[in-house]
Amino acid sequence: MFDNADDLHPLFEGAPSSTEFKKLRKRIVRETREAIEQYGMVERGAKWLVCLSGGKDSYTLLAVLHELQWRGLLPVELLACNLDQGQPGFPATVLPEFLERMGVPHRIEYQDTYSIVTDKVPAGRTYCALCSRLRRGHLYRIAREEGCSAVVLGHHRDDILETFFMNLFHGGRLATMPPKLVNEEGDLFLYRPLAHVAEADCEKFAKAMNYPIIPCDLCGSQDGLQRQQVKQILDQWEKNSPGRRQVMFRALMNARPSHLLDPKLFDFVGLSVEPRGESEESPPALR
Repeated sequence: MFDNADDLHPLFEGAPSSTEFKKLRKRIVRETREAIEQYGMVERGAKWLVCLSGGKDSYTLLAVLHELQWRGLLPVELLACNLDQGQPGFPATVLPEFLERMGVPHRIEYQDTYSIVTDKVPAGRTYCALCSRLRRGHLYRIAREEGCSAVVLGHHRDDILETFFMNLFHGGRLATMPPKLVNEEGDLFLYRPLAHVAEADCEKFAKAMNYPIIPCDLCGSQDGLQRQQVKQILDQWEKNSPGRRQVMFRALMNARPSHLLDPKLFDFVGLSVEPRGESEESPPALR
């Protein structure tokens, strides 16, 4: 199904013909399709706003979704969207030219959130939280204007794991990025179809495809981010025990409320035992 070089979406133009790349591509497509089906993301005839930052993850997301749509496996309309946040030196022509060349329907939106973030966030603090809130608000607005039912993001398996440990270490709660949620206004879905895909696979894929990667210089230039510290911890665990990340990720899909401590998730107070029958032998008397 995926080996015919003459039957590819333009986003796969120039794809390596090596067996290793074909396996990588098939794995990413399979895992994305699994997540879409498992979490019920598809509403036939829907329109998705696919957010494209210019990073390796969003390029992988864009390519895989168009591959699935190309093959009739994703019956939704896709609109790529880049939010130019006004960062100094941002190469504003890279994404429009790329999307035009690939024949991908898109919208480029300019909103100077950079000035707001750098003005509001005190020196030495990280920009991520405010930057994310501002960006998300604009993306929801754009989705409504374009008649989209969902905003689609490129967060992958490792983002989800890191967020879980961020909440565990710093937030005092068991929570992470869900693959599917409804926004606070209740009118839009938010999807993460790469929820099962490893970051390393996204990196290998985007590099092999030679996509024009745009780094985020706003938060990426700040040292000491808590997320980077968590990533280093997970990297070390993975180095010591290969496959540890996937085991931990499976744990997020296998929660047992009765074996945690949250009384809102499990009725510990109402827990009872069955009374012993009268005919049952009494235990021997203590001497």
